[in-house]
Amino acid sequence: MNEAFFDLSKEKQLRILNAAMEVFSQNEYKHASTDDIAAKAQISKGLLFYYFGNKKDLYLYLYQYVERLTQEAILNEGFETIDDFFDLMEYGAQKKLKLVAEHPYLLDFTIRAFDARDEHLNPELAAKLQAQIGDVSQYFKYVDFSRFRDGVDPGEMLRMLVWMTEGYLQQMRRQRQPVEMEVLLADYQRWTVLFKNMAYKEEFLHEDH
Repeated sequence: MNEAFFDLSKEKQLRILNAAMEVFSQNEYKHASTDDIAAKAQISKGLLFYYFGNKKDLYLYLYQYVERLTQEAILNEGFETIDDFFDLMEYGAQKKLKLVAEHPYLLDFTIRAFDARDEHLNPELAAKLQAQIGDVSQYFKYVDFSRFRDGVDPGEMLRMLVWMTEGYLQQMRRQRQPVEMEVLLADYQRWTVLFKNMAYKEEFLHEDH
């Protein structure tokens, strides 16, 4: 991408990125229109390509940008003090939802990006996107996995919580209803309690954190 993008004001950068996030979140990659992105960003299509080169590079930069925002929000001093898997999941959810205040389409974009890796992008782009997805183990390096019952797979717990969140967001999108973050977070907290009761050994269910 062109470094001239970073010479823009933060407000204009944010307007362009949010416009791209909105269009990519509402359409499959191949149907996402750069004309729509430019119009929503209040710039010309030529200027959009001047900053990002082409649609593919814009999409890849946007994914990297969202990944960086998420890491900066979660991987901090507070993160290092959390050794409970479900506390960490709730902490991460709270941090991500705060990002939505500045980036309203961040969650939808992330969900569609993961769906798009295999289904909607051309093989070259899908391979590049896959290569950029970081190792999720970095988020769990302080977690005490000995709390889980024998035979319970923490990875499966993670996938189920993600699927439930994705399902909620996709339902809201299909119904064209706004996502109420406070409601989603309250539901998420209830889900984690249910999963924790199923997954943890009895001695870890009544600890004070």
